[in-house]
Amino acid sequence: MKIVGCDLHTRYQQVAMLDQETGELVERRLEHESGEARGFYAGLEGPVRVGIEATGHTRWFERMLAELGHELWIGDAAQIRAAMVRKQKTDARDAAHLLDLLLSERFPRIWRPSLEERDLRQLVWHRQKLVWMRNAVGNQLHALAMGEGVCRKKKLFSKKGRVELEGLKLGWWASHRRQELLIMLDQLDASLKELDQAVAEQAEQNPAAVLLMTHPGVGPVTSLAFVLTLGPVERFQRSKQVVSYLGLNPREHSSGGRQRLGAISKQGNPMMRSLLVEAGHSAARLDGELRQDYQRLKLRRGSGVAKVAIARKLAVRMYWMLRRPASYAQLVRMQGSPWGTLVGRKSSLA
Repeated sequence: MKIVGCDLHTRYQQVAMLDQETGELVERRLEHESGEARGFYAGLEGPVRVGIEATGHTRWFERMLAELGHELWIGDAAQIRAAMVRKQKTDARDAAHLLDLLLSERFPRIWRPSLEERDLRQLVWHRQKLVWMRNAVGNQLHALAMGEGVCRKKKLFSKKGRVELEGLKLGWWASHRRQELLIMLDQLDASLKELDQAVAEQAEQNPAAVLLMTHPGVGPVTSLAFVLTLGPVERFQRSKQVVSYLGLNPREHSSGGRQRLGAISKQGNPMMRSLLVEAGHSAARLDGELRQDYQRLKLRRGSGVAKVAIARKLAVRMYWMLRRPASYAQLVRMQGSPWGTLVGRKSSLA
């Protein structure tokens, strides 16, 4: 077998390859645009294993290796860097380090979704990005209206509020800005309507997403994004691992018998956290237990902390709904069982 440690960049890559049959070691820099990289891998015979650290812009590389029949391992970038002892960092050293981790069976391989699943993630990401853009446009229109003494909050975008907004007497450039913002708002609304329909269709075709949608406050976007973000639920043995994976666990700096906890780590998918907070806000209005927890935490710690706490509770519930599997109705009936205790108040606070 040929083992290749690859330090992958956008325009080139540095490789360190060992042929285990002959003992030959090859170190090369390969350019991408010239086709040199493809030619190198196409010329390799026999089983080939390539190791890279997790990074962006790798779809073409993964597709190329799959076409050539080579095996690709993707490793945790943080663990790979932590295993580097030397202070000197070069592309050649990085490639050699990856090769050493592969040969010594210390390579921190991570799970990767399929290309189809990652393409479906693009749908959810694109929809969420447009939502954020629409919110930014709406905030600018609110600022223009409040500058003229008009404060309508959400009613500003109703039919009556739209007429009032368009009728404000503004300066020439302010009017120009208002007109372009309204055009952008209409375009974003039209695009979001199509994307929401596409997300709903994809969620209905996914049994796990359909199961999660039985929980009050969890819609097609949140359910589909949760399934695509977590992947196979069997990867997580405990709900705490899911919470940590999503970045909803607290930062910690404990030493000398003293525990110090901070805000959430945010070491996870920011889109998924945002969706869980939104879904948690809706779930707290529809689910009695979550509503009680939200009100209690809001009085003690404030609404911001309460929203994040409910998002964490909701993530734990959704995890166990997939792990069991069980619908929301079954979840409610199990509140008195050992599993019900596991997904209930105590486990959510763990």
